[in-house]
Amino acid sequence: MFADDPQDDPLALFGRWLEEAKAQEVNDPNAMAVATVGPDGMPAVRMVLLKDVSRGGFVFYTNYESRKGAHILAHPKVALLFHWKSLRRQVRIEGEVAQVDADEADAYFASRAKQSQIGAWASQQSRPLESRHALEKQVARYAAKYGLGTVPRPTHWSGFRVTPRLIEFWKDGAFRLHDRLVYHRDMESPTGWRTERLYP
Repeated sequence: MFADDPQDDPLALFGRWLEEAKAQEVNDPNAMAVATVGPDGMPAVRMVLLKDVSRGGFVFYTNYESRKGAHILAHPKVALLFHWKSLRRQVRIEGEVAQVDADEADAYFASRAKQSQIGAWASQQSRPLESRHALEKQVARYAAKYGLGTVPRPTHWSGFRVTPRLIEFWKDGAFRLHDRLVYHRDMESPTGWRTERLYP
């Protein structure tokens, strides 16, 4: 059966699993798939990096003018998926999205490498690029502009916080008899969550 007994707070269980992934995953243990829905109802999914789990939500950063940014701003609900192959585990999340506040975004942007900060200015994310040279010209332009001093955060670059209403923990089992534990947001419960186990 599932080795982890249900906890009052699934984020605590997620935190333990993430720490174990950091110890065993070779690359990007904080990588997650983010699924959004476009205006035509077509889903889209891509990989991003989780940057924080705080205030009850999962935080990542992006260009708000990108395809994913436009999707989320128009329809602020997403699904996330963490897959840790070396641990034979995954965590699936569904929830509502809100923008992080400017101070939080500024603090994270300031922690990034300067070249990454310049890249946030240079890249018109998700839009057609005529050539690699055109991108390199933009990078050079902003590197010259912000060569000295701090690089300000572009107003179109910020973070999203996903507040989960469902979190599913999946653990591989022999003969495909996997363990699945789901937390559903339930404000009538004393813990704020109710749990159930699913057939594999």
